[in-house]
Order: sequence, then structure tokens, then C-alpha cells
Amino acid sequence: MIRPLILRSTAEARRELERIGVDPAGIARMLPKLEPLPILVPGLRPAAANILKQELLSLGGDAAVARGTVACSIDRTDVLLIGTRKQLSGLCAKLAQQPFGLAALAEQVRQLLATLATPRPTWRLARRELPLQRPLIMGILNVTPDSFSDGGRFSTVETAVAHALQMVEQGADIIDIGAESTRPGAPLVAPDEELRRLLPVLEALAGRIAVPISIDTWKAPVAEAALKAGAEIINDISGLTFDPALAQVAANHRAGLVLMHTRGTPATMQQDTGYQDLLGEIADFLQASLQAALTAGCSPEQLVLDPGIGFGKDTTGNLEILRRLPELASLGCPLLVGSSRKRFIGTVLEREKPEDRLFGTAATVALAVAHGARILRVHDVQAMRDVVDMTHSIISPTID
Repeated sequence: MIRPLILRSTAEARRELERIGVDPAGIARMLPKLEPLPILVPGLRPAAANILKQELLSLGGDAAVARGTVACSIDRTDVLLIGTRKQLSGLCAKLAQQPFGLAALAEQVRQLLATLATPRPTWRLARRELPLQRPLIMGILNVTPDSFSDGGRFSTVETAVAHALQMVEQGADIIDIGAESTRPGAPLVAPDEELRRLLPVLEALAGRIAVPISIDTWKAPVAEAALKAGAEIINDISGLTFDPALAQVAANHRAGLVLMHTRGTPATMQQDTGYQDLLGEIADFLQASLQAALTAGCSPEQLVLDPGIGFGKDTTGNLEILRRLPELASLGCPLLVGSSRKRFIGTVLEREKPEDRLFGTAATVALAVAHGARILRVHDVQAMRDVVDMTHSIISPTID
């Protein structure tokens, strides 16, 4: 019987064409025709939008524009380009000699297509590179008295070290240590106090675990001291907006740097969770964070992006991020998702206690992996290692 095919990647499309027995040269020609890819272009003048629409129509695609664009009765319009990779590549060639900045737009589209076709294979840290072919588990170690999920459980050096060793044994690829709670409403912690909690644990773990250590901080002095004590990654919830000097610290140490989207500080972030265009605003924020890191001297290979689930978003927004996560791949960096035990899961499932949100967390982690996340920040390492590996096996052409 006839049936539709769900081809989620170039690898899946290639495998199906090979199964049919298509000639290798034919496979190369066919692959771009099997990948429809809508691309949103914001804020064009109507004259430019009309050219885009006509050129894409001539190639068999289309473009959605605002009412009034054809008559040029509006000032600006967003344009949704609708076509396959082959049609979009042809559009770029047609725009090379066009006015209204369309030649520059064509180059942006070319770069986007290239970025989506070749995701980055590794993450460069201070002293090593981590392969990203298999999604990584980042185990959460809170050495704070007031974390939303496990505050106080690992606030002594002995309990913190024991938990880190346990997470490594359970399959963690990275240990992420936080010495300041970033739960909604949490007060700020002075750098000296953050280091007082953090450094003894770092020193105690030195030489005892083989996986890299990440520091969940936005403060440049804390990051500097932690990197000197053996950490290899900075996990910044503010995307360099709280302390811009943090970018220079990462550049100087060649440390891995996670740039997260947030709105406001932890004390205020849940007071404003409305967005006109959630994914668009997240993408613009992260693009600015990326540029700040690159300007400071970081290399692109050091950088990972996090959409900031639970930070300045309500339940609807968090669910939307998970559904539309692939849109952020256009930024060209691996994606980290941290949904573990968060309040929106409790809201959907009516689970008040964070520790009762294991299965809800598993659903969000599986979907995040299916939608392209390469690093998953979790509390329950053993369970989520299974979820990640099983999901990866389902969506990958072969088992690693």
C-alpha cells in the first residue's frame, strides 16, 4: 500500500533512497528535493518581499507575506519562504544581482543552509574536546542550601563529592556545580560566599573524576577561580548580560561556555513571562550573547546555547520551546536543555513535589533529544541516561 514517509534528517532520506536502489549520483540530486524548509525573514520592505515571492514561485516554491505587500501599502512585512533546500539554493542564485539588500540576504540564507546541513561535531573545553554525536548528560550538583529541588542535600563537601562520584558512575558526561540558587525568587549570593561553597568541592574532586566539571555561575571572579581550580566549563544563566567580563574569562581560559536566555534576574524573572514572538526573541537574545562572546575572543567551538526553560517563561512558553527547539539550530551552536523537575512539569501533571516529576522530565528530555538537543542538564542521571540513549537510538540511522 502507498504511505507517507517520515524523513526527519538527511541521513534518513539517504537511507531510504539507498534502500530503493537509487544511483549514487541520483541520491545527490534527490536529497535537496526531499527537505522542505520554511525560513522566516523578518522586516523586509514590500518591494524586496515581492521580488522574493516572485522568484521563489518561479522555482516551484512560495512565500507568505502580509496583506498590503503587493500594493506596497504597508511599511514592512515578515516573509515566510516556503521551499525545499534545492529551491532555496536556487533562490540564492537568483538574488545575487537583485537590489534592496537581497544579495546580502541570499548570503545569509546560504550560510543558514550550510549550518543546518553540518551540525558541529564537538564541544571544545579548557582541556579537551567532547564529541557530540551522542547526546551528553550534564549531572546537576547543587551545593546550595536553597535549591528548588534538592536544597541542602549536598551542601557539605563529603555529600557533594559522593553525589558527584555517583552521577559519574551512573553515566554523567559532565558535572555541573552550582553554589548559588537560580530558582524563581532566589536572592543574590556574594562572590565570596559562592566561592566558599564551591572551591572545597572542586578541590576535593580534583583527580577523582575523569569527566569535565562545569560551574553554574554568572560572575567573572567566581568563574576565574573555579577554572584555575580545575573546572572546564562556565554555565552562565544570563547569556553574558549580568557580568559582561565573564566572556573575557572564558576566552582567556579557552573554557566551554554555555549562554542561556533569561529575562530579568532570578528574583524578578517570573514577573514578566509574556512574549510577542517567544522563539524569535530567544534567538535574538542568544545571537547577541554569541556576538559578545566572539568579540571577547571566544571561538565558536567553545559555545553552547540554552533557551532557558523556566527562566522568564510560563508553562505555555516552556512547552512551546520544546516543540519548536529545532528553530534555534540556525544559530549554529549545540543546544543544551535543562527541563529537569521544573515547575511547568508539575503544573501540567499536577505534581507539587519536584522529586515526583521524574516521568514528566523523561518526556521532556526525550523530546528535546528528538528535536536536536546535544546536552541534557538533569538531576536523575541514571534514569535520564537511559532516556537519552534510547531516544538517540530511535532517531539515529545506526546505534553508536
